[in-house]
Amino acid sequence: MSFSNTDTGSKAADPYTQKNIEHPSLKEKVEDLVSFVDKTKLCMMTTRIESSGLLVSRCMALAAKEENGIDLLFYANSESGKTDDLASDSDINLAFITPSGEWASISGRASISTSRADVKKYYSPALKTWLGDLGDGTHDGGPEDPRICVIRVKAVTAQYVTSKRTVVGAFVELAKGVATGEAPNVNRIRYLSEAELAQWRSTAKSELQA
Repeated sequence: MSFSNTDTGSKAADPYTQKNIEHPSLKEKVEDLVSFVDKTKLCMMTTRIESSGLLVSRCMALAAKEENGIDLLFYANSESGKTDDLASDSDINLAFITPSGEWASISGRASISTSRADVKKYYSPALKTWLGDLGDGTHDGGPEDPRICVIRVKAVTAQYVTSKRTVVGAFVELAKGVATGEAPNVNRIRYLSEAELAQWRSTAKSELQA
């Protein structure tokens, strides 16, 4: 099912997307996405609340990447609401955005690991700030604290928009669009399908085995 509110005939109803969408190589699309995620770091993690079915988003900081950059890892408190949500529904979305309006949306499936090996792999003492020390010798925010878990998100699809022009260049292009009515050519709009990300993941495994 799709939604439409008008008929534009032979003319593109969304000229901005048509003018800015790009289809470079899989390698370029993934590497540019990974670079953007690395640069942005913070994202909104959206999960579904088990009791109501409503969606909720929380700010999370990227801890690490695996599988050539498309598996994203986050530290979390195992006793928090987000782990309850993911235990009942592993579908997840990660939304990264910059002040200039560049953004990336990654849809994937999450798993929760309480393995101490996974926790210690990328552990940072800064986690103590968020968990606190309960003073019982166990829940101290350290790498052995059982509250610390890892949320691993395996990307299934992704789309992102990054700028192809400088701030001045974008302003000139936008001004031209206002004067002429033409959609501005200012961004790179890119999509990564489930098949493409599966191919990238397979390539990463082949390289490790070689």
